[in-house]
This record gives sequence, C-alpha cells and structure tokens, in this order.
Amino acid sequence: MYEITRDRAFQLLKKLSEAIGPSGFEDSIREIVVDELRPYADSMWVDSLGNVIAVKKGSRGSGRLMLAGHMDEIGLIVSHIDQRGFLRFQPIGGVSERVLLGQRVIIKTREGRVVRGVIGSKPPHIMKPEELKQVPEIKDMYIDVGTSSREEVEKIGISIGSIAVFERDLSFIGSSDIVTGKALDDRVGLAATVEAFKAVDGNEVDVYAVATVQEEVGLKGARVAAYSITPDVALALDVTIASDVAGVPEQEWITQLGRGPAIKVVDGRAATGLIAHPTVRDKLVEIARQYNIPHQVEVAPGGTTDASIIALNKEGVPAATVSIPSRYIHSPVEIIHLSDLVNAAKLTALFSSKISSEWALSISKRVIK
Repeated sequence: MYEITRDRAFQLLKKLSEAIGPSGFEDSIREIVVDELRPYADSMWVDSLGNVIAVKKGSRGSGRLMLAGHMDEIGLIVSHIDQRGFLRFQPIGGVSERVLLGQRVIIKTREGRVVRGVIGSKPPHIMKPEELKQVPEIKDMYIDVGTSSREEVEKIGISIGSIAVFERDLSFIGSSDIVTGKALDDRVGLAATVEAFKAVDGNEVDVYAVATVQEEVGLKGARVAAYSITPDVALALDVTIASDVAGVPEQEWITQLGRGPAIKVVDGRAATGLIAHPTVRDKLVEIARQYNIPHQVEVAPGGTTDASIIALNKEGVPAATVSIPSRYIHSPVEIIHLSDLVNAAKLTALFSSKISSEWALSISKRVIK
C-alpha cells in the first residue's frame, strides 16, 4: 500500500510548482501528472481539452467518485512587441497589478525554450508625486528581456502569444514544514490529488482522479470532465485563504496555516460559489475525526473551486471541497504548510477508500416513491 509522506509530497510539489503552466498551456504539468499516475491507474487518458483522467476501479463496479485538482496557474501572455524590444502583455487569470512590478518572469517560446525577463514601468524618479501613490496598471508595464529591437526579440523565439509566469523556486522558509513559491494555487491541491489517488486502497467506488485545465479562467476543464465522467460524488482539492497574518482580526481568519486541511461549507461572495453538499461535507468531518486527521471548517467570503461547476453537471452532483490553507494566493510568494498538504491527501485517500457504493448512489439520487 502506498504511504503518503512529507518528503514524497514535497518532492512532487516542487516539481509541479516550478514547472510552467498557465491556463491553456498546461503541457509541462500534464507530463508530470501522467508520469506520476500511470503506475497506479487501471486506465488513463487525456481528453480533448487537456484534462488528465486516471481511474482506479472499485470492487463493486458501481458508484463514481471524481477528485479534481487543477493544473493551471495565473500567468501573462505577450500581446505586443515594440520596436525597442519591450514586451507588452495581458493577464491570464486573476493577476493583480500590485504584485507584478519588479518581478522576474520566465517566458516560454513557441519552441519550448525559456527566456528570462523583468517586469518594469516608468522609473519612479521621473514620476509626478500623484503617480507615485498609484499602483501602475498593466497597460503601463512591460517585460524587459535585455534586447534592443523587435527583431532581436523574435530571433530568440519570443512572439505574440508567448506565455510567461513568475520565476520562483519552491523553498523552505521559517520552520522545516513551511514552503514558499509560485503556483501553489493549485499545484498543492494537485499534489494532494495525485498522492491521494496513489494511496486509495480497497475502494468500492470507481475513483477518477482528474488534473483539470483552465480553472483560473472559468472552471473550464472541470466542466467538460464532469460531463464525461458523470460522477455520483465529487471532491475538489484547492487552496483557500490563510488570513492569519498581521493586521487581520481573528474573526476574519478564514483558515490558519498548519492547522490541517479545511472542509468547506460555502465559498464565493454571499455564498454564490459552492454550497457544499451537507452529506458529503459531514462524511469528510466524520472520517477526519475517526482517523485523527487535524482539520478546519471553512466559510470563505470569496473565490471558488472546480467543485462549484462539477456540482451543476447534468442533473447535479453532490460535491465538496478539501482546501489547503495558503497565504498570499496569486502572488509569487505563496506559502503553505506541508502538514496541511499531507493531511489533505490522507483525508482524501481515506474518503475515497471508505465510502460505499450504496452511500455514493444514495446521495446522488433520493427516490421518494
């Protein structure tokens, strides 16, 4: 039986975090996921949108559980190259101007080469006082790749449509279990999904592990994968807000770092995202308590996950989310606690292994008469 450990989880997360894969360009991540899941899957394929779907057949041959962790990260896409070789860009996903200026980025050419660049804007020394108080807009920024002409940029393989992401290694910070890096939204949920799938054992239901594409730009991969699979129950594994930081009052701490994965109740503004199916949510809590897995309960005031679109598939799917607390989401310095990753994977593996076919089928449709 596969054992989920801190070291295995970290090594997988490091590979996933440091790879380049903004929404719609998840190829590098997909290769890693396929290599990781292949030995543990009874069958596996990549669908037309690019989702990786791996199946571990259940002993009863009835009931389908879908586990979803998204592969994509936020990023940038080159939209213009000026005569002096500076690159203008547009965001892919929820990129905040507040974290862009002065960042180093990695640009991937159409041929797969990597070029480094720096995000710059008008020097502050020549700005007007009122300009200094404002966060520059994306239209006022550019990527400097150390060239002096458009021809030179094109010669090194960069063209309109080339993609870029933050340049960051996954590194330890502070305690031995806290790491920081880019794209932990949602490479940490993806790592938990992969590790959980490996550890599933004795399952009655068929378990579908899905590495989804394009979550950051509209939950697109999860939508088509759920339509194809038609799950009876689903879990999304994603990050959530760890707001236990300086300046935030305790009543606004959505989750805390290192206190275990969060079992979501609702998300989205005014609960417009997912309202977790109560039976699935309660089963997660029950299993966490039974196996002494530390956990938190989450009411998120914003954001959502693949679960909210999976829940609306066809006639509806009972869905919930296992969240991993993360600080500074959608920045180049996201922070997670490795124990939260490990415990999220363990909880998901136990849930997948312990639920019965009868339980899964009974909550997907309740016959009254």
